[in-house]
Amino acid sequence: MIRKWIIYIILLFPILIFSQEQSHRIVIKKDSLRPGAPTSVSFKIENTSSASKTYLLNVESPSSFISPILIKDEITVSPFDTRIYIVPLRIAAETSAGNYEISLHISEKDTENKLTEKTEIIVAERRNISITLLDSPEFVKAGQVIRATFILKNNGNTKEHLVMESSNSLISQVSTLILPPGANKVITVIKNTDPNLGKNDYQNLHLTARSTINPDQATTAYSSVKIISTKPVEEDIYFRLPVSASLSFIGSRNRGVYQDGFQGEVYGKGSLNNKNTNQIEFHAATKNPIDFNAFTPYEEYFINYKDANLFVHLGDKTYSASYLTEFARYGRGAELRYDFKKISIGGFYNRPRFFRDIKEEFNIYSKFKIKRESEIAVGYLYKTPLSEKNNFTSVNTIFNSNTHLPYVAGKFKVLKNLDLSGEITYSKTDETQGTAYMLQTYANFKKVSGSLMYLKASPKFAGYFSNANTLNGNIQYRPLKKVTLFANFIQDAQNYQRDTLLLAAPYRRYLQYGAQYNYIKTGFIALNGGYQKYQDRLMPRQFDYDERFFRVSVNQKIGEFTVNLEGQFGNTNNFLTGFSGNSTFYTANIGFEKFKTSFSLFGSYAITSRYQLQNQKNTYIGARVISRLSDKTNFSIFYQNNYMPEDYFKDRNLFEALFHHQLFKNHEIDVSGRYNLQRGDLSNKDFILSVRYTLRMNVPVQKIAEYTTLSGNISNLGVKKVDGIRLIIGNHITITDKAGNYVFKNVPPGDYFLEIDKSTTQLNDIPYSNFPATLHLIHKENIYNFGLTTAANIQGSIVLNENEEKSQYVFANYLPKKDSKKNNSVIVEATNGEQIYRKICIIGEPFDFTYLRPGSWTLKIYRNGLDKRYKISTDNLQFELKPSETKNIVITIVKQQTEIKYQQEGIKVGYNEIKKQK
Repeated sequence: MIRKWIIYIILLFPILIFSQEQSHRIVIKKDSLRPGAPTSVSFKIENTSSASKTYLLNVESPSSFISPILIKDEITVSPFDTRIYIVPLRIAAETSAGNYEISLHISEKDTENKLTEKTEIIVAERRNISITLLDSPEFVKAGQVIRATFILKNNGNTKEHLVMESSNSLISQVSTLILPPGANKVITVIKNTDPNLGKNDYQNLHLTARSTINPDQATTAYSSVKIISTKPVEEDIYFRLPVSASLSFIGSRNRGVYQDGFQGEVYGKGSLNNKNTNQIEFHAATKNPIDFNAFTPYEEYFINYKDANLFVHLGDKTYSASYLTEFARYGRGAELRYDFKKISIGGFYNRPRFFRDIKEEFNIYSKFKIKRESEIAVGYLYKTPLSEKNNFTSVNTIFNSNTHLPYVAGKFKVLKNLDLSGEITYSKTDETQGTAYMLQTYANFKKVSGSLMYLKASPKFAGYFSNANTLNGNIQYRPLKKVTLFANFIQDAQNYQRDTLLLAAPYRRYLQYGAQYNYIKTGFIALNGGYQKYQDRLMPRQFDYDERFFRVSVNQKIGEFTVNLEGQFGNTNNFLTGFSGNSTFYTANIGFEKFKTSFSLFGSYAITSRYQLQNQKNTYIGARVISRLSDKTNFSIFYQNNYMPEDYFKDRNLFEALFHHQLFKNHEIDVSGRYNLQRGDLSNKDFILSVRYTLRMNVPVQKIAEYTTLSGNISNLGVKKVDGIRLIIGNHITITDKAGNYVFKNVPPGDYFLEIDKSTTQLNDIPYSNFPATLHLIHKENIYNFGLTTAANIQGSIVLNENEEKSQYVFANYLPKKDSKKNNSVIVEATNGEQIYRKICIIGEPFDFTYLRPGSWTLKIYRNGLDKRYKISTDNLQFELKPSETKNIVITIVKQQTEIKYQQEGIKVGYNEIKKQK
């Protein structure tokens, strides 16, 4: 039974489909039709009468860009017959996206019966912006303006709102424009070149069209232009070392005593060869004519040398063995290090200059690289004390005998974001022994970063530290993009053997924690609180206190101004005087830049209990102005009325004026005047005046090339003369003899452009090869020959020919008016394989290409918006240009012929009725 039903369904299924009631008309809806492509729509025409009928058909389009190929037609339909009528359409490329209705007006012949059928089509949106380089010079001379033209074209079917961008050049037109579909625009990009360019160079120009609606959609075109230097710098055959030599006159008044004198200084740093493998640095400064001051150089002599494996230093420097044994000891001596692949061996000898307890010290060490960022160092430091004590030596029993300091230090990359380092050392003298160790770690993860350092030295340890215990650390956590939480702790080491050259900073214990919120890109607010302890290391002490504080900081950039406001509120315990009180600070900083000058203003008002008086009031104000008067001159001035007592160890300017001027190349002068507080003093002031002359030299250290020559001959290929022609290469000029021979002597090797002075040739003379010619001169005689001929020309016109054979069916869409034909243009390109010239040519107008080199040329024609109903008869022409020849070209634009053929028999559509059996 089931099998029978399956057979019935298979047999009857097609009949059931065709027996369904047909719709009144067949509607064919074309979704997302592509602009610029032909398509068709179909209509159903039905004759329900018993007699044949003839219908007159008329197709109507809602847009001139959607053109039916057949507008009018006539069709006969048999009785009770149905015909499908197909209407071919041409959708122009510039047709806007959207819905359109195509109407078919049907009129019964010899009667007044009329009917209109409609069908809908959808034209898809197509966005296509193109930029093509139209014209760009092959070369320009330095100081000339580069003008490159590009064709911007909207090949899509939607209106484009565009912004034109060029980061390295100027756009001569308006940078924003609206480009309708099918439209194009010529954009000119302008770039100024440096007239003082010292070497031939290339300049890349680019033009970008970016949609304002979709900024990510951008199209870019490029142009590369050679720039020939008109003031070329002579290539140097020597590799040179930069060296500066200066002479200063320094005068100072200190506590009513005036001192002055001259000080000389020489400094050089660089490589001894052009491969930069042998690095050298040296410095020599004579004795300072005044008492030591950080604003003037002190007496120093040193030289060091470094290559891939070896480092040698002789003279003054800050010598360092390890962090615990000898962290920073300035002195005069020598250091040597040699690096093997994974092992380094080195050592130094040093006589300290500003630490009177040590006479001399020796150090040897070796480093072993475990991995790229991990190593272990093993070393030994030996110190010898001064055998004779004097008034300058300190009463320090640690350095009363020879000291032995072996040490082991290392740093390790534990994890990708975690570093660990440490050191352990032992000291032994004739009377004491001691140990010290240090551990340090760094971590840097996506949201968390921080560091921690712990140091401990025993009371009898005779290294850089002794009887010291310190812990420093900081951490930052970024829970949100704009929020940062932070905390840091600092505890200074109380006992360390630093040089007496500079004063030690006050002892400090400091804990701070808080949060920062970046409320906008150019502004943030920070809230932090904490605890701090400051103790003066000098005697008698000026301060000794601890304080709990809360601070609010706001930093904001407002236009050209950068503003920082800060308020701090604290509770202070003053151990110097024995009282407690509040300490409040209000601080403001404002900075801005105008007229090549930067301005910075500072002000602070404090009511503190930190010093001798309770609720002591202090006002601090200051300003700094730095002006760049020109490329050769700058000037700065600074003023601050006073400093906080905690800054006693710093160089504290009360007033400073600096003037720098480059007299001429390599010669400079500096004038400065400073009024400053003496180190460690709160009231005594010094005045220092300095006048400094500097000569900058480039000392030759290696000869890297020999002078070479360039010679050749200019062949006469049909010109009047080849003698007396001036040729230019870099800074060198020569003139040809009667036979056209030329020679350049004593030219440094390198890359050059060979140019012809056109004022010495006939107006129509042209080289037979590309000019300026790019030459690479090597360390031997160089020969370059070329010929001189007369230029050729191309003249032409573009003719529109609308005559065509009449076919049965022709285009019936809208034809352009005669005056609008000028809006149709083509691009004509002339090229000989090495040179390319392009022009936009209007139909009906002449064009020409002048001053062309004779030879094989190809002329190509591109449509550039030409109406698609017209075609170019021949878009590629090849020919030979002879000297002095003018080639006449005619480019014909013709109207394309279209013929539509139909099948001889119509297509009959019908169906059979199936009667159901009872």
